[in-house]
Amino acid sequence: MNSALTGKPNFTQRRLWQVLLLSLLVFGLSGCGINNIPTYDENVKAAWAQVQNQYQRRADLIPNLVKTVKAYASHERETLEAVTEARAKVSSMQVDSGIINDPAKLQQFEAAQSQLSSALSRLMVVVERYPDLKANQNFLALQSQLEGTENRISVARRDYIAAVERYNREIRTFPGRIWHSVLYSDMPIRDTFEATSQDAEKAPEVDFQ
Repeated sequence: MNSALTGKPNFTQRRLWQVLLLSLLVFGLSGCGINNIPTYDENVKAAWAQVQNQYQRRADLIPNLVKTVKAYASHERETLEAVTEARAKVSSMQVDSGIINDPAKLQQFEAAQSQLSSALSRLMVVVERYPDLKANQNFLALQSQLEGTENRISVARRDYIAAVERYNREIRTFPGRIWHSVLYSDMPIRDTFEATSQDAEKAPEVDFQ
């Protein structure tokens, strides 16, 4: 008998209602923040990639910087070796996106970067003793690049800290806390950067004007 006459919905109509109800359910859940945790997690990973990128940019500048300084101040052996060794330690670390889930490794990474920053700061103090070096065009170009990179590192670290804070807050507060316990319990609370010394947050001074 025709469903229009009996008043009963046919298969196509039932299917349409099911699709409509499912769409409304998905929309409603999205509005309740079901996707927030994985979205914020991806933001954390993207922010961390930028931190790595800027630290790598700094590491790539150091060999030429050391070579240029050495040409004018080869007897400053201890300072030059400190920078080279600190860079080597940073470069030897196996760093990937998984480090943000391992507080111990993240702390080791930050400590190594802090050590490199400290060595660079000492190198900049040494440079003050050599006017000819400060006037060298190659050194001036490296100085400008290093200064810009240190600024980018500061911005990348700030963005990463903000991304982690937002992600952690979502997990710890309602309704994100519910979604975390039900769907995302394998996604951990994350640590963020902590200063390893009083000067850890300061970029090396590279202004020789």
